[in-house]
Amino acid sequence: MQANSGDLALRGISEMTTPKQLNNPYRRYLAAVVLFHLAAAEDLGLTVTDYQAGNILEMEGALTSGELGQRLGMTTGAATRAIDRLVDAGYARRTVDPSDRRRVVVEHTDLLPKNLEGLLAHVRAPIARVVEQLSPEQLSGLQLYLEGATTAYVEALAQLGNDR
Repeated sequence: MQANSGDLALRGISEMTTPKQLNNPYRRYLAAVVLFHLAAAEDLGLTVTDYQAGNILEMEGALTSGELGQRLGMTTGAATRAIDRLVDAGYARRTVDPSDRRRVVVEHTDLLPKNLEGLLAHVRAPIARVVEQLSPEQLSGLQLYLEGATTAYVEALAQLGNDR
């Protein structure tokens, strides 16, 4: 089922045809995502750093503390302290890198904070309903955007780290 202007109008969104017209909705979206995850981390009793470190480990698999720090935009030392907290909570474990026994990597234990799935359900279901309305072409455009935006933010984060 494809979204139409009537569906969008019901949500208070007009059809947008230029990137400039998307600026404010995009900023509202980013603010909502960031604020949701800040509140979710707090609700789960995690620091924002620990919340995102667990997320990265769950998605990407085993990483060194330096690699995790790079992805989080922080020093290896700061990442190590986050890893210590995740290990203590049971969300991560340190293991020997099977390809280089001299290296230690950190991996997610598959244990998730209690209530995380419930918190995420509040956004997953409504987002799924919107995504289900998109045509294959719109889904391709959404995928292109998500991949491009991710790359832009990862590169910008690395640059911020280099500027410090």
